Amino acid sequence: MTTPDENSSPGYATARAFCITSACWMVIGAFVGLLGATELIAPDIAKNIGWLVFGRIRPIHINVVLFGFVTPGLLAAAFYYFPRLLRCELFSEKLGVFTVWVWNLTLVAAVISLAGGHTQGREYAELIWPIDVMVVAAFGLVFFNMVMTVRRRTEPLLYVSIWYGLAATILTAAVYALGNVIWRPDSGALAGMADAVILWFYGHSIFNLLLTPLAAGIAYYVIPRVVLSPLYSHRLAMLGFWSLMLVAPQIGTSHLLQVPLPTWLKVIAIADSIAMAIPVMAFLINIWYTAKGRLGEIHADIGAKFVFTGTIMYFFASLQGAVMALPQVQRVTHFNNWVVGHAHIGVLGFAGMIALGGMYYILPRITGKQLYSRLLADFQYWMVLIGVVGFTVVLTIAGMTQGNAWLNGHAVYRVLPMVHVYYIVRAALGLMLFTSAIVGLYNILRTLLSNPGGTP
Repeated sequence: MTTPDENSSPGYATARAFCITSACWMVIGAFVGLLGATELIAPDIAKNIGWLVFGRIRPIHINVVLFGFVTPGLLAAAFYYFPRLLRCELFSEKLGVFTVWVWNLTLVAAVISLAGGHTQGREYAELIWPIDVMVVAAFGLVFFNMVMTVRRRTEPLLYVSIWYGLAATILTAAVYALGNVIWRPDSGALAGMADAVILWFYGHSIFNLLLTPLAAGIAYYVIPRVVLSPLYSHRLAMLGFWSLMLVAPQIGTSHLLQVPLPTWLKVIAIADSIAMAIPVMAFLINIWYTAKGRLGEIHADIGAKFVFTGTIMYFFASLQGAVMALPQVQRVTHFNNWVVGHAHIGVLGFAGMIALGGMYYILPRITGKQLYSRLLADFQYWMVLIGVVGFTVVLTIAGMTQGNAWLNGHAVYRVLPMVHVYYIVRAALGLMLFTSAIVGLYNILRTLLSNPGGTP
C-alpha cells in the first residue's frame, strides 16, 4: 500500500507557526526541567522565591513539555501532511495561524497561573478552569481545520495518518474536558475515589490518545516517503489504530492498584496494559518492515532518523509500561523515580523524538531550501538520545533503590543520601537537553528565516 501521490500546497503558514512554537517552548520546558532537577540537589536554591519552588516548577515543566514542545511539534508535521495526503489545500491557513496564537496565549496563561500558585492540585490536570476552556477550544479549532480539509479532499483514500491525526485531536478535546472535570468550574474535581479514576483516565489517555496517535501518523507518513517504499500493510495499520482506540482508554487505573477500588476495574486496567502489545506491535512491525533493508536512506535523512529512533523508544516505553502494570512489580516501582524515567522515555524518547523528526523532515519542504545546518541537527539528535537514555537508566536505578529501601522499611531520610548522586547525574543530563533545545531553536529559526540556500 503506497501513500497517495502528493500535490503542491503553498503556504504552510500553520506548519511554520507550530514549528516555531515547539522550538521556543522546548527551550523553556528544558530550562524549567533543569531548574527542577537542580532543586532536587540543592533544595534551598529557590528559598523564599515562591514562584520558583519545586511544587510549582514541576507542573510548569510537565505542561510546557507536553503542550508547548511535543504536541505543537507533532501538529506542525500533521498540518504539512494533511493537505498533501488529501490532495487539497488546508481548509484555512488563517484559522491555523489564529489557532497557534490561541495555543501560545494558553501556554503563557498556564505558566503564569502555575507560577503564581493557582492550580487545581491534580497531577497532570493542574490548570485552572479558564485555561482548561482555552485548551479544549484550541484542540477544537485544530480538529475543525483538519476535518474541513478532509471534507474538501480530492483523494478518495483516507491514509492511516489521517485517521490518527483526526482521532488524536477530537479525542483529546473530549478526554481533557472529562479528566479536568470542566463542568465544575469551582473545584475542577469530583469527590473521593471517583476523582482519582477520572483523573488517571485523563492522565494516561493524554499519552495514548494524543501523543501516540499524532506520533504514529508522522511515522506512517515519513518512513515510507524517505525509503521510497510502499507501506508494509495498510490493514495492519488499521488493526493498530482500532486496537489502540479499544484498549488504551482503560489503562489509567493501573496507577491506582494500591487504593480501595473495585477489583474488576483494576483487572481491566492490568489486562489492557498487557493488551497494548497489539497496537504497539502492529505499528512497529508495519514501520520496521517498511524500512527493512533501507536503513541507509533513513540515516541519510535527519528527520527520518529522529522518527525511526522514536519508534524504537516506543517499544521500550511500551514494554516497560506493561510490566509496571503488574501488582508485584508496582510494589517496588510505584511512587518513585522509576515512574519518572518511564515518563521521559515515553514523552521525550518516543513522542519528542518523532516531533523533532517531523519538524526536521518538513522544514526543507515548507521553506524550499536546505536545512540550515545538518551538523547542528545531528548534534541535537545525539544530545537528545544520550539525554533520554541516560534519564531512563539513572532514574530506573534511583527508583529501584528507593522502592526496595521503602519495601524493607527504611525511612525516607535514610534513602535520600542513596539517590543523591543519581540526582546530580540527572541534572547534568538535563543540561545536555537544555543545550540541545537551544541548538534546535537556532537551527529551526535560521532555516525558516534565512534566504534560500539550495534545493531541499
